[in-house]
Amino acid sequence: MSPQTARRNNRQKLLDGALESVRDKGYAHTTARDVATASGANLASIGYHFGGMDALLEEVLGQCFDTWAARVEASVVGSTGEAPRVQLESALSAVIDSFEQLRPLVIACVEAFPPAIRSAVLRERLADGYARGRDAGNQMLTRAFSEQGMEVPAALAALPSVIIALCDGLMLQWLVDPASTPSAAETMDALAALAPLLAPTG
Repeated sequence: MSPQTARRNNRQKLLDGALESVRDKGYAHTTARDVATASGANLASIGYHFGGMDALLEEVLGQCFDTWAARVEASVVGSTGEAPRVQLESALSAVIDSFEQLRPLVIACVEAFPPAIRSAVLRERLADGYARGRDAGNQMLTRAFSEQGMEVPAALAALPSVIIALCDGLMLQWLVDPASTPSAAETMDALAALAPLLAPTG
């Protein structure tokens, strides 16, 4: 094994160990010793590869956030050609209906926000995840309006952000009150019920 390959492998072991620790103990309670134990690496290697625990944990939290963005992108691509409601519900289901299955990841994603307030690097990582989600949403909605022979609305740019905010809000609600959090299908029904009240007046 070349020295470069060994360094990459050790770095990935640290990332995997940190991810395991964050999932098991949470961001705030994960220590360098936890990561070293989980990864099989020594404490000094954290500084060597990442410059310190803060940078390592920021990278792990960024990866957690990237996972959500990738799930949404995959659901959008997978539902191409379906009816617009089916496409949107598929995107919502990739997030909302996966909360229980991916509980440790959900918690890690939520825990990413407080440290991001003070870390420009982590803020940029989370912002990139949101940008990917918006891009996927814009493509899906533009295609849906076009396939329905409808004019793309001027508010298109804001629509993905509103949908993302809805998912984020439901994620927070689910953490404290999962029994009252609607599924993707129920969320779609709620939006459809609200739509007539939002039509322009006059």
